[in-house]
Amino acid sequence: MTTVYTLVDKYYLSHDFKNLRDETKAQYKYFMGVFLSTEIDGTCIGDMRYAKVTTKRAKLCYDMWCDRGISFANHIMGVARILFNFALRMEHTTINPFSSVRRRATDRRKTVWSREHVKTFLDVAYSDFKTRNIGLIAHMAYAWCQRLGDMRLLTWDSIDFETSRVHIEQSKRRADVELPIDDDLLDMLKQQEKDFGFQKYIAPRPQPIDGEFRPYTIYKLPKYAKNIMTVANLPQELRLSDLRRTGTTEMVDAGVGIAQIMSVTGHANPQSVKPYMKNTYMSANSALTTRKMHVISTDK
Repeated sequence: MTTVYTLVDKYYLSHDFKNLRDETKAQYKYFMGVFLSTEIDGTCIGDMRYAKVTTKRAKLCYDMWCDRGISFANHIMGVARILFNFALRMEHTTINPFSSVRRRATDRRKTVWSREHVKTFLDVAYSDFKTRNIGLIAHMAYAWCQRLGDMRLLTWDSIDFETSRVHIEQSKRRADVELPIDDDLLDMLKQQEKDFGFQKYIAPRPQPIDGEFRPYTIYKLPKYAKNIMTVANLPQELRLSDLRRTGTTEMVDAGVGIAQIMSVTGHANPQSVKPYMKNTYMSANSALTTRKMHVISTDK
């Protein structure tokens, strides 16, 4: 029976899927599970024949997913499109019903942490061995202005203790960045190596699963972080994913040029950095002070 379930099984056996990174495979399977279990007209999509998944039904599904969050819905839409594009290439079907469904735009987050918020979070996280690794993930994301996903998967071979440098291959754009490690973070990493250097991940879950230390999942990490924020009495609108934005915004406030910011964040296009270019007092004060110093120097 040519159901969507059978189509997914074919996709999982394909080179398209096998060539993905393990973390990407896990994410696809999670969203694919939500996709397959979505009910339309009393039937789960997974039990429907390909031809029964029409554009109208695809739109109804997307609207239901949006009720759980636009970003969440867009992720499911993404894997649904990938699945039916695979079906098109393999001539299992003649249309991709999700290709004509317009995705809604998500509001760009602008939230940044204050320095005091960062310090408070790290103090609480580092105070307990059970949450220390979450604190280290947050610390690295903030210090290096990197994505949480890359930090939770970072391995010891990325660290050069002799030169106090880290090499990161970013998963999203495959950009390579080489960054300095400041003294505070270096001390934490040296202590971490003593406790967790016997396995490959820098900040895995502190308790092994089936004898193996594994990284936090991208879904559980924010939940654990929220618990720390509650204990620390921090504003609930804060997210760990805001730390990359926070660090980048601080570079802007400090008057760092776009080219230098891009060498840290790994952005390939200056347009991608523009959302961080906020009109702040600190940034304006830095610009006007620099201007004043230039005027004074040229008047002499």
